Formats: sequence, structure tokens, C-alpha cells
Amino acid sequence: MIVVKRIGMALTEEKLATYEWQIWEKDFGEEGQKKLKEASALVSRVGGLGSPVAYALAAAGIGKLVLAHGGEVKYSDLNRQILMTHDWLGKPRVESAVRRLKELNPRIDIEGIPENVTEKNAFSLVERVDIVFDCAPLFQERFALNRACVRLRKPLIDAAMYSMEGRLTTILPGKTPCLACIYPEFPETWKREFPVFGAVSGIVANLAVCEGIKVLAGFGTLLAGTMLQYDARNMEFRKLKLKRNKNCSICSDSPNGICA
Repeated sequence: MIVVKRIGMALTEEKLATYEWQIWEKDFGEEGQKKLKEASALVSRVGGLGSPVAYALAAAGIGKLVLAHGGEVKYSDLNRQILMTHDWLGKPRVESAVRRLKELNPRIDIEGIPENVTEKNAFSLVERVDIVFDCAPLFQERFALNRACVRLRKPLIDAAMYSMEGRLTTILPGKTPCLACIYPEFPETWKREFPVFGAVSGIVANLAVCEGIKVLAGFGTLLAGTMLQYDARNMEFRKLKLKRNKNCSICSDSPNGICA
């Protein structure tokens, strides 16, 4: 669980009406909605994974979204990137995402960054939010976010998919394995483009948002130190226990770790 700065503002009648169905959840309630309203999240890429992540967060009433994604909308984006539209082809992806999310929920603060995460900007992006959703297709971006989250002690929801499969884990710096513990070497088989259905992306995206809401509101059991894997082809789900690497170059307390 993380500590989000509280501003002590009550929910308006409009917000109570908008979010009442989720407020009925006994472990969440009005207090959970206030926590969500006061929280901020970074979504790294608003593509096949990040689009439904950002959409679900906006629908749930998170206070602020920071979206980082470069490039322009292409035809090949439209089978899964639910924040992209035909009328926005050739225009910046992040602008399409902001526009669509504002249509859904004009009451939240949205900052669109027209660039992908890099080693140069990861720290400054992570520094301005309470939680990070890693939806990037490239491991260079994932490792950069992991390093920044560990250093700043920010929770990281790491989600990925390939073909009909997906995986998800929640990284709590200092408590769970970090991404470098799970993948000590760069996965050579990881590709920028791969087969995927939008529905498969949506499964792991919505599970990721459930994890994030639980982290921010402080309830439920997290996938902390656990990897959830699913195979939509056979509708099989399984959980794998993860272990911290005591010699990890990123999260260990050894002289070689950045947390030392």
C-alpha cells in the first residue's frame, strides 16, 4: 500500500452519482473513492494495453493521468487501441487519447506527453505520480521505468501480453522482486510487433487497473511477489511465486544496487 497526499475534500453530489456503483463495494466505499480522486498515475504508452488501462482509470475517477506515448495513429492500431479512431489517422496518438478520455470524464486532470519513456525522462515522469502502469512494448522502456520506480519507491503495475496470453505482477519497491529480478537479462525473443487480439489486451489491462485501485485505496490481496499468467486460448489462469534477487543491480541493498 502507498500513501497518497490527502486534500481532505468531500465528494460532490455529481461524483457520488457518477461513481455510486463502485462505492457500493464494501471494501472500497466513499473513502476509497476519495483516495482514488486524490491519486495520480502514469501510463506508459496508450496502445493496446495502455488504452484500456487509461480508459478504466478515467472511468473509475482517478484524479490525474499522465500519458506518455509518441508517434501517430496508424491503421494497424485500430484493432486494439480503443482510444484511437479513424478520424485521427496520421495525428499524434497521445492527443487522441487525451481527447477521448476527456469525452468520457471531463472532471479528471490529464497530461499528455508526446514521447515514449526513455532513460532520460523516466525519472521525471515517475516523480510526478503516485503509481505507474507499465504498458510499453519494449523492454528498454520497462527497465527504465523499473529503475525509476525503485529509486523513487513508487509502485509499478507491470502488464504484458503476446498472442492469446498475458501476464501481470505488482512491484512494490523494497518489498517485492523488481522487474530486473524477474528478468535479469534482456529477453532476446521480445519483439516490437507481435500477434495479438484487442480482447486479450483488454483482459490484462483491466486486471492491471484492479490491482492499481487496490494499491491506491488500500484493500484486497495484491499480486505482490506473484506473477499471474493466463492463456485465453484455453481459458487457463495460474499464479507463479517470484523471488527477490539479493544481488539485483537495481533493487538490492548490496553495494551494487541503486537502493544501497
